[in-house]
Amino acid sequence: MATPESQGRAPQVAHIGQSLGVKGATRYLGWGISLLRMQVVTSTQDLKDLCQNLAANDYVTVDTEFLREQTFWPKLCLVQLAGPGIEAIVDPLAPGLALEPLWELMADETTVKVFHAARQDLEIVWTLAGIIPNPIFDTQVAAMVCGFGDSVSYSNLVKKVTGKDIDKSSRFTDWSRRPLSEKQLAYALGDVTHLRNVYGHLEAQLDKAGRHAWLDEEMAVLTAPTTYQTHPEEAWKRLKLRVKNRKALSVLMELAAWRERLAQAQDVPRGRIMKDEVLYDIANQAPTATDQLSRLRSLSDGFSRSSRAKEIVEAVKKGLDRDMSEVPPLRQGEPLTAEATATVELLKVLLKSAAARHGVAPRLLADASDLEKIAAQDEPDVAAMHGWRRQLFGEDALALKRGELALSLKNGEVAVYRVGG
Repeated sequence: MATPESQGRAPQVAHIGQSLGVKGATRYLGWGISLLRMQVVTSTQDLKDLCQNLAANDYVTVDTEFLREQTFWPKLCLVQLAGPGIEAIVDPLAPGLALEPLWELMADETTVKVFHAARQDLEIVWTLAGIIPNPIFDTQVAAMVCGFGDSVSYSNLVKKVTGKDIDKSSRFTDWSRRPLSEKQLAYALGDVTHLRNVYGHLEAQLDKAGRHAWLDEEMAVLTAPTTYQTHPEEAWKRLKLRVKNRKALSVLMELAAWRERLAQAQDVPRGRIMKDEVLYDIANQAPTATDQLSRLRSLSDGFSRSSRAKEIVEAVKKGLDRDMSEVPPLRQGEPLTAEATATVELLKVLLKSAAARHGVAPRLLADASDLEKIAAQDEPDVAAMHGWRRQLFGEDALALKRGELALSLKNGEVAVYRVGG
């Protein structure tokens, strides 16, 4: 495999006091990483060199550190990258650093980008560069396919694969602050150095079990632009819908869209514009004049005289005028029948049995909502009814529901039988 030395000038380590402000560069860290080897990239040329070196390999492990507590869009603070014989930290906050070489690497279809729990990392790349890294390999999903359990954490996966414990003491770091300590940088870099071993282990397991196609289905969802596109008109779907009727829901849909547009435009958290509880209150009361807002307990006395008061009233009126045929029914979830409830309990047993038999995480096959839909609907449109999931679980679930399958205990384990077979 290519190394920085074989591919040209290696990116320079940031000078002590520069950007990240690393101190004590000659001291070895608890991670077994010396800052003399730790590449801290703070210039565009060094980033270009690093990305060219990484692109010469079959894969690159990637992680990001970001903040979004004070903003709507995530603020990228660090990017960690590693490949065979290469590992580096990129400081996106370094003055004058352009990230175009990084985006080119993310878009390079000859190099697999390896993440753990990739969704938020991919969202950041999509938001900043308008691209989605491809091809990708999500080790959390791959671990579920390989039977490591539901949504296994990075530290637990590293422990299971390598036997090493990860020091978690720096995980709550404010990654936007400078300087960062040796310990913080080593912690961040460890998120991609250990990932190399995890990736190799899971790749081997997938090859042995012939399950790459299963993982590919999951990666197709993660690499679809629609997964990351934000539409203000759909912002209401994030809410708990604490409204009393469909008319109130129609108003809530307009209020949520108004808040989403404003939060995006000002790059502030949604709650900074207006709390969810206030949206529910306004939707249920549906004030059509600004002075009526002063009667709401959730709003301050002077709010009715603000410029936002007029915008809210307009949103309320728009919601009230909406054609109710366009408003979905309230998702309060009608109670299951006694028969469906009993079916769900049997499906849970069948699910655990199928997951154990095939060595996959149960949640990867179906979740509680899926089981309820399978039990209550004749033609449920859930993931368990498609692709490899249908083969492993979906067909048997339908057979159980039709009374064509029976469950029993045999030597302490669930046994599945075809009725009459």
